[in-house]
Amino acid sequence: MHYPQAATSLATRFSAIFKGRSGILLLSVFLNFAGFTLIIPVLPFSVARYVVAGEVAFWVALILAVYALCSFVAAPVLGALSDRHGRRPVLLLSLCGSALGFAVFGIGGALWVLVLGRVMEGLTAGSISTLYAYVADTHAPAERGPAFGLLGVAGGLGFMLGPVLGGLLGQLSLSAPLYGASALALVNAWLVQRYLPESLPPGKRSAPPQGGRFNAISQLAAALRERRLRLLFGVVFCFAFGSVVLQSNLAVMLKELLAFGPAAIGFVLAGIGVMDIVSQGLVATWLLPRFGERRVATAGLLINACGLLLLALLGLFPVLPLLAGGIAMFTFGDGLFQPSVSALIADAAPAGRQGEVQGANQAQQSIARMGGPLASAWLYGLHAGAPYAVAATAVLLAAAALGRRKPQGQ
Repeated sequence: MHYPQAATSLATRFSAIFKGRSGILLLSVFLNFAGFTLIIPVLPFSVARYVVAGEVAFWVALILAVYALCSFVAAPVLGALSDRHGRRPVLLLSLCGSALGFAVFGIGGALWVLVLGRVMEGLTAGSISTLYAYVADTHAPAERGPAFGLLGVAGGLGFMLGPVLGGLLGQLSLSAPLYGASALALVNAWLVQRYLPESLPPGKRSAPPQGGRFNAISQLAAALRERRLRLLFGVVFCFAFGSVVLQSNLAVMLKELLAFGPAAIGFVLAGIGVMDIVSQGLVATWLLPRFGERRVATAGLLINACGLLLLALLGLFPVLPLLAGGIAMFTFGDGLFQPSVSALIADAAPAGRQGEVQGANQAQQSIARMGGPLASAWLYGLHAGAPYAVAATAVLLAAAALGRRKPQGQ
């Protein structure tokens, strides 16, 4: 691969998108990820103010699980509403809800206030799935994989800068990153309101939603009746479980095994953002037209699983090279998998149900986010590397399933 040529191609793609109708999407995704990741370095320290040391991992996991439960309940509503009323109203609702939830978490004062903040954010968590539906509305099937890759680059930039800023703000106050995340969400909402046009014209919107489309179980069942979506949803579920294990446990493990503070954790997470930019922005956009979404997604899962195995070994040998190698491989695989599978799911969605399918996909990932943090906390109590070993097994099963046969209709 010729990296200067690939970098030029990436810059050309960014320029083309910014000149087009959906130019604000990249900035919106960047702000979304930056705001979300601002809080990660301080999360275990915020919780530690209200519980004894031995319970920090459990309460961090429980707070993340509560958020996932609320997201699971809300995703069908937001997805169906975006199909009926357009993407912009749902996106604005989600961003304003995030701003309020971050602010409440920042106020703190008691453990139940932290939980309340996450409930507020979870009940309006629909910005990313709505943005993906927006891309599906405005791009032809052949263009979706590279477009999702560019969104991943913007998210990677946010993931790179957000934790660093969050860690530095955390040195001033544990609440400062939360207020910063709230401010970013409000700025994002203003940009969407001011500059982002609606992507779903009235003639392409769905009929008024029936009651079943507001029910997560019914919506998931409807999506799974589509033969082309069954395997893809199962694969994404296994991948999401592995990712949630890392997201919910990594800060705790770095704090306890390597004695990292908020700033050091922030820089580790920034490294994830850098690798995400390389994998999604350079490598994935180069591989997708040449090998297709399914093969690139399978390769991403295999690399991702290898990274999780290295992190499992970190529980036995807490040394920096294992941490660096595990994070690099995990993120590189993630960057190949995410845009590939997003394109596969968008292509498989029936006409007029793009938002509903994206909502169902978010809902089933929320199931993984409910069980993943709690399972991770329990496994971590058995051994520090156990959560990552189990996560690697789940991701390897997903790779075997996706690599064995092509999804129906592909």
